[in-house]
Amino acid sequence: MVLPLFPSPKNTSTTFPDSSHRLLRSDSNSSHPYARMRLYDNLLSRGYYSTRLWIGTPPQRFALIVDTGSTVTYVPCAMCEKCGTHQDPKFQPELSGTYQPVKCNLDCNCDKDRDQCIYERQYAEMSVTSGILAEDVISFGNLSELSPQRIVFGCETEETGELYRQHADGIIGLGRGDLSIVDQLVEKGVISNSFSLCYGGMDVGGGAMVLGGISAPSDMIFSYSDPVRSPYYNIDLKEMHVAGKKLDLDPSVFDRKFGTVLDSGTTFAYFPEAVFEAFKDTIMKELNSLKQISGAVPSYNDTCFSGISSDVSQLSKTFPTIELVFENQQKLLLTPENYLFRHSKVQGAYCLGIFQNGMDPTTLLGGIIVRNTLVTYDRKDSKIGFWKTNCSELWERLHVTSAPSPSPSPFPSPSPSPSPSSSSGKENSTFEMPPISAPEESPIYALIGEIEIGEISLDLALNVNHSYLKPRLVMLLEFMAKELGVNGSQVHLLNFTSEGNISFIKWSIVPSGSATYISNTTAINIISRLAEHRVMLPDDFGNYQLVQWEVKPPSKQTWWQRQYLVVLLGIMMFIIAGLIASGIWLWSRRRQGQIPYQPVDGAAREHELQPLQS
Repeated sequence: MVLPLFPSPKNTSTTFPDSSHRLLRSDSNSSHPYARMRLYDNLLSRGYYSTRLWIGTPPQRFALIVDTGSTVTYVPCAMCEKCGTHQDPKFQPELSGTYQPVKCNLDCNCDKDRDQCIYERQYAEMSVTSGILAEDVISFGNLSELSPQRIVFGCETEETGELYRQHADGIIGLGRGDLSIVDQLVEKGVISNSFSLCYGGMDVGGGAMVLGGISAPSDMIFSYSDPVRSPYYNIDLKEMHVAGKKLDLDPSVFDRKFGTVLDSGTTFAYFPEAVFEAFKDTIMKELNSLKQISGAVPSYNDTCFSGISSDVSQLSKTFPTIELVFENQQKLLLTPENYLFRHSKVQGAYCLGIFQNGMDPTTLLGGIIVRNTLVTYDRKDSKIGFWKTNCSELWERLHVTSAPSPSPSPFPSPSPSPSPSSSSGKENSTFEMPPISAPEESPIYALIGEIEIGEISLDLALNVNHSYLKPRLVMLLEFMAKELGVNGSQVHLLNFTSEGNISFIKWSIVPSGSATYISNTTAINIISRLAEHRVMLPDDFGNYQLVQWEVKPPSKQTWWQRQYLVVLLGIMMFIIAGLIASGIWLWSRRRQGQIPYQPVDGAAREHELQPLQS
């Protein structure tokens, strides 16, 4: 179980401003562009969803957790000596020609020398991030209509707890507050006062994100969201139904402390004690025929069930639906994937993703609640919309036209003129210095048509010293083979070089055994897992980037290459047969040429003389 990534209200260094004045700004949806961005990761393996931002000139790439409960966007900076090892290299301010620290002023907290503005955030699981505030150009990827913008962000100098250990580089803060990236873009007048998130399903992950307004589907349901009530995005929840049965609860139970808060950075849902007890009691009665088992981690008191279909689409036959009823009587329907997560050790087992929120009376709804749901945070009209959909097909379902034409690759390719079925890893490299442009954000591993693949060539860059990595290359490639589900015999090292502390490995994957080609599905799976950093390397190997990949068709073989084994076998059999025949002939000749042995002094046998014929 992952602890919720939810800012503590006991933040000693930054207060939450009253954001209501921004909600009164005029908003012309027709004239504002939006930043359309992809989401990565999933709740089970990571506990969060992330997106990609590029900071600086030239851009440096970062993977940031999408968090509506946080009001600052931060990345670890090069001068941070107390930062963990994350997905991408630390931000290097000295390499950006547009970087500027924010000088101490009346509107910020200052360092002890009163030279620079600083920030600090503490989260519910007691992890802390702190650093200086800086301003630089931020790019949103080439799916975005929005051009790069100057944004104030946190240049992190220290982190603790889960923040230190997490794979993602930092957080993109979407909450209400002066440092929120949404507030800054709205204040500049470059987007409308709205944003949307769409988290992928249980077995899919990923999803979509939009900074700015989009047209709401006609059947989207809405809840009022009070901007003054708290710094968080709350909804007006009044009732809960489980399997059609209304829980016997006072509606005010959902309105205590911060109310019912929607927080994308929190993994699961956390209910006040009274709500949790009523929910658990009701759902356990509905599931009394199922076998209950322990969770994957004994230290967590997870409620899990086994003996269930592994097919997510069949879960509704076993588990009931849940309805969240808003004050306007509109209902948000939760299917099993909105409150269950897979047991990580038992096939066909699932656990409840709803827990008691300790002694805190706040109702906290995390990412699991909105899987496969488009959630629109309409800050202009103080409401939050929900639309059940398949988030992996969001743009098709919204009838959104395709993305703008990709800009030229911002990263130089290590080899000239890649073939149409190759990529230079545009969105995944920060080891080369790209020009100023919106980086490529479209999928970099799409194959054109169904092709036979004889070899997948992969270029990886790792931020680990050449001399350290060289004796461990075999170990690394064996680990890669295991993680990618191929045999070690299929993996071949082609080249190994370095630049400074960055090591470059060129390696390939070929068909297994007697197979003549690799399937398109297998190739895309291998490439996408590396491109999206879903292969977790041991800490010894540092972080990696897929710099370039290329698929090659099976080589065209001559008659001799195709038949050489048959010919070779025939020649060997002919030679063996010849040797056997020669041996038999020599043996028979030797037998015929043998003369009986007689001693010198032995008596000679007498022979009768025959008369001569006349």
